[in-house]
Amino acid sequence: MDAVEHGAPDTVRPPGAGVFRALPDESPMSMEVQSLSAMPDTHGRGRVPATEPPMIALRRLAVIGSACLLTAYGAYEMNRVLNSMGVSILGVVLLVLFVLLFQWIALAFTSAVGGFVSLLRQGGLGLGVSRDGTLPALSTRTALLMPTYNESPGRVMAGVRAMYDSLAATGQLDAFDVFILSDTTNPDIWVEEEAAFLALRDATGGHDRIFYRRRPVNTERKAGNIAEWVRRFGGAYPQMVTLDADSLMAGEAVVRIAAAMERHPGVALIQTLPEIVNGTTLFARMQQFAGRVYGPLIAHGIAWWHGAEGNYWGHNAIIRTRAFAEQAGLPHLPGRKPFGGHILSHDFVEAALMRRGGWAIHMVPGLAGSYEESPPSLTDIAIRDRRWCQGNLQHAKVVPTRGLHWVSRMHMLMGIGSYVTSPMWLVFLLAGILISLQSRFEKPEYFGDTKSLYPHWPHVDPEQAKYVFIGTMAILLAPKLMAYVALLFDRAARQGCGGAARAAASILVETLIGGLIAPVAMLIQTSGVLSILMGQDSGWNAQRRDDGGVPFGSIVRSYWRYTLFGLVLGGCAWSVSIPLFLWMTPVLLGLAFAIPLAALTGSRDVGQAFRRAGLLLIPEETSPPDILRRAAAAVAALPPVAPVGDAAHMLLADPALMAAHRAMLPPPRRRGDPINPDLLVGLVKLEEGTAREAAIQSLSRSEKAAILASRDGLDRLRALT
Repeated sequence: MDAVEHGAPDTVRPPGAGVFRALPDESPMSMEVQSLSAMPDTHGRGRVPATEPPMIALRRLAVIGSACLLTAYGAYEMNRVLNSMGVSILGVVLLVLFVLLFQWIALAFTSAVGGFVSLLRQGGLGLGVSRDGTLPALSTRTALLMPTYNESPGRVMAGVRAMYDSLAATGQLDAFDVFILSDTTNPDIWVEEEAAFLALRDATGGHDRIFYRRRPVNTERKAGNIAEWVRRFGGAYPQMVTLDADSLMAGEAVVRIAAAMERHPGVALIQTLPEIVNGTTLFARMQQFAGRVYGPLIAHGIAWWHGAEGNYWGHNAIIRTRAFAEQAGLPHLPGRKPFGGHILSHDFVEAALMRRGGWAIHMVPGLAGSYEESPPSLTDIAIRDRRWCQGNLQHAKVVPTRGLHWVSRMHMLMGIGSYVTSPMWLVFLLAGILISLQSRFEKPEYFGDTKSLYPHWPHVDPEQAKYVFIGTMAILLAPKLMAYVALLFDRAARQGCGGAARAAASILVETLIGGLIAPVAMLIQTSGVLSILMGQDSGWNAQRRDDGGVPFGSIVRSYWRYTLFGLVLGGCAWSVSIPLFLWMTPVLLGLAFAIPLAALTGSRDVGQAFRRAGLLLIPEETSPPDILRRAAAAVAALPPVAPVGDAAHMLLADPALMAAHRAMLPPPRRRGDPINPDLLVGLVKLEEGTAREAAIQSLSRSEKAAILASRDGLDRLRALT
């Protein structure tokens, strides 16, 4: 707990400064933990929000009904492929898996059709939000919340600086405060955060608008970080904008969604569509190109039929603080990790609980000015995916929650499916090989024991299988074609992507390389699902955001098993038949070349070569908007990258930093408070130390963090010579 939580003053007068306040006065707001087994108190709100789009039921019927019809037709055709071999266990398994997987891509296709129509009609805003024109005047206060966990302090503060200046340019800075909410556990990064925070205040003059708070114990991770802020300060801010450490939002975009919240008191959350930017490696550039070209189609589609039952992606969204405090207090799930404990993928659940409480959840994908960054390599995204996978699988315990809207349940089921489909694809692939193997080595019985004029063919019908494959691939790739057509109608976006020809070539490159990566990603996600089912927790690690390459030796150690699997799979296919081997070539190539693929896609040099060739371009890099230029200038102004300094030396060398640091510390331990063993051990080491440098070196990271969070520890450290 920090100082304010215990009622200790968080003000001090550092040398040569006025009254230092790291935080504003508290304005507590009650936030009770919700029950998943009892109906919520909706406080008289109706079941259908006032902002629900008209004829939403017909939209949903069109999307989901069409997907079901497509799936039924696909199942019929697949049954014709398998029916000639008679009923078998493998045939039934293959048909069931095909239906489940086909339904997944069919829903994506029909949703994309809705998005295509919405894009061409220039829809996707709603709630009275406009893309341009005069900015609305605000009458309430909004807090921008920037959670950070062991991130680069300079980059975090550069992003905050860009957003602060962008808000100032709107002329409505008085309506906003910024909170840096640190969950950092590395003591050296923590003190660098404090120094960067003080420098940011001095540079902007935002001493009464930019605030900083670090939690010594990061209970419940980001969800707990936000909830702690709501309970302490939420009463002063009707709205809060939630961000990630790599988030950027233009001031105009923030003002427009804040005004929409003021106009619609029944709306709890408005989610923007964050565009991926600043990618330098080939992998990151593929991600940002796909997000920029395909993302709007997908987002407009789900916004079109989700209506007021939208979803929350955890950042770049504005939330009504009262609705969040009233309905989104997350309980701990029963059982042990990885399925029990606090909820990892909290955003889906928070949106579902607020909608359950009668609040509306909307998305405005047509509003520009919302940005984020992508992990730079397949390895980095696999680490992040492992954590997301565990969080999404946890939702199996949340889906039965009483009172949830069926669309909210669907969000969580789709989130589970986004990971469960990987092992399903793998089993489907293996079952297909086994069926081909059975057909290859099983002695044919054309007429059996009964007299018949027609033979019973004991093999898969290859001609019919070809048509099913072509139809499936057409449905899978059609959204990319629709996104390209929509791009052609958007002159600015088309030119920003290098023109129609280069955009088409970029889609081809992204599709081919993405297709090669897909089987590797399938196995990565499958191993993640299996490890979670075996009880392994993902932990919580900081996300790597720079474009530094992964050592080739690490890539080999991480990906050799996928190469080996691809070679074994190829050998099995070859032993069955050469046509089967050729049919599986895209999958086999991706697996066999997993190591060079991971190395090349994670390379900055390769990524920049594609940029120089005019491929995988996005408008935000060919003509950067104001907020991105501000952020780039703030990052460029940072000092050269250097190893993180030692926190103890930084504090001892800078009296003003030490004074501010002490002002933000928790109060001394009171009788009956929990005992911190790291602090006790650290104090003993300092007591027994004779030289300051040796004493600092003897401290573990957790012990040093405890010492630096204690006034007594700081005094003992300063007393050493």
